[in-house]
Amino acid sequence: MLTSLQNPLALAARLLLVALFLPAGISKLTGFAGTVGYITSVGLPMPTVAAALAAAVEVLGSLALLFGVGTRFAALALAFFTLVASFFFHAYWNLPADKQMMQQLMFFKNVGVTGGLLALAAFGAGAWSLDARRSDR
Repeated sequence: MLTSLQNPLALAARLLLVALFLPAGISKLTGFAGTVGYITSVGLPMPTVAAALAAAVEVLGSLALLFGVGTRFAALALAFFTLVASFFFHAYWNLPADKQMMQQLMFFKNVGVTGGLLALAAFGAGAWSLDARRSDR
């Protein structure tokens, strides 16, 4: 029974992940100075380059997932980006106990999103994608 739902579920997974990453990437571009400032605040080197790279990964990765083109690579790139960013921007273990809860929730949300991206990388975009159309040729 669930086999018949594979393609719509794969599409839904891609669209839900796009709903997370595309607005985030666009907001990094439209509020670029703020993004650079936020990256600077956690002490990362080359914050302008990091902001541009983060926006590019989120926007281009989202578009790849949306259309299902290069899906496995895009999912791996977004998974790596999400996991690495989690350690820098949601380091709840460095906060006092009374300030940890929100950052801990955000960290583990990102861990879960990374898991979903890895599943998409493992199983692909499904038949309702440009990847599938290219492999049919």
